[in-house]
Amino acid sequence: MKKLLMVICFVAGIVSLSKAQGGGGQGGGRMGRTPEDQVKQLQTAVPTLTADQSAKALVVFKAQTATRDSLMKAANGDFASMRDKMGPMQQATTAKITAILTDEQKAVYAQYQKDHPRGRGGQGGGGGQGGGTPPPPQK
Repeated sequence: MKKLLMVICFVAGIVSLSKAQGGGGQGGGRMGRTPEDQVKQLQTAVPTLTADQSAKALVVFKAQTATRDSLMKAANGDFASMRDKMGPMQQATTAKITAILTDEQKAVYAQYQKDHPRGRGGQGGGGGQGGGTPPPPQK
């Protein structure tokens, strides 16, 4: 019984560590969201989104994900070097999504973005406690 409990704790610890390190599938966090998750969030933000608009948004988000993944691979984990490229990429994606929307939907989407900031200090922005990369160990 003791061994079984230890094995369960060990497995739970490994799973927790892999999620904390960004492993185990999508890795959690905003950057780990799938294009499908992003479309669901857009549908939440703009409830009047049509099926055709959702399909077009999915294409946009898939392209963004592919670009982001290639940037991450090229940066080899150096997120600071990616920061300059991520802003313009996000702005381009927002412009493409806005182009899909009607004028009424654009107003709703703009209000949603205003109410849900994503930059430093906003949701998932890493501006608060625990954000950023820890300093290298002292020798």
